[in-house]
Amino acid sequence: MAKKKRPTGGQFQQGAASGNKSYSAEVQAKEKPATLKDLLNPDVLAKLKTRQAEMEAEEARKREEKRRQEEEARKAEQKRLENDFEYLLNNSKQDWRKFKE
Repeated sequence: MAKKKRPTGGQFQQGAASGNKSYSAEVQAKEKPATLKDLLNPDVLAKLKTRQAEMEAEEARKREEKRRQEEEARKAEQKRLENDFEYLLNNSKQDWRKFKE
């Protein structure tokens, strides 16, 4: 046999709860919803902002390092090609027929 559920409260509690629902609905309509920023302790929020700034600085440093390495790789490749006679001959803009007489 299943147990019967007991009532959770009397008439007074039910009436108060229904009255609070309409009041809380009015308050929520007037106020903007609570955000995580509002709920966090200011010290925790300050730590999070500091950590965010550190992470952004680290990311910027990594991007700059990667860009610098790519630039060095391009310069090294260009220097290697400038020492390659075949590359220079194929990419020469000179029209050798001008100098022929």
